[in-house]
Amino acid sequence: MLEEVKQTYNTENKSKILVVEDDAAILQVLCVFLEFAEFEVLGLSNGEEAIHVIPEFCPHLIVLDLMMQPVSGFEVLDWLRANRITPPLPVLVLTALTQLTEQVHGFEEGAVEYMTKPAQPSALVERIRSILSLSVEERTLLRQKRIDEQRRVVERVYAPQPDEFVY
Repeated sequence: MLEEVKQTYNTENKSKILVVEDDAAILQVLCVFLEFAEFEVLGLSNGEEAIHVIPEFCPHLIVLDLMMQPVSGFEVLDWLRANRITPPLPVLVLTALTQLTEQVHGFEEGAVEYMTKPAQPSALVERIRSILSLSVEERTLLRQKRIDEQRRVVERVYAPQPDEFVY
């Protein structure tokens, strides 16, 4: 039992989380919560920094804002896909973009999870733990499931209703 406790707090066993967020206050809160949850955390303020750091830091998961300058979160997702990092890095998008079409786009670009701001840091920690507990195959299935779910919702929302006039 004591050995299990030692392994739990061993820094070598900590999962590495890269947080990419351009709002300094949000970045600080996320990093503090994730460090308190026993993750090794690196916080960056834009996508350009993330692209340069990912190969060196080798995160187990990325928490990614989408609306950043000069390089957006969507561009980071494009870079990850183009560089075919293996195993594929799970990306949890945390953004203020709330439209269903934006969520579908985030999943299509490679995100495995999508949360909108404001989000409870404790909920974020639980989602991260859940994602990290999945195998690569399970993450791929989860991502596809999320895409399918969001597309169905978009289709229902934008489908003509029986009592509407169609011109």
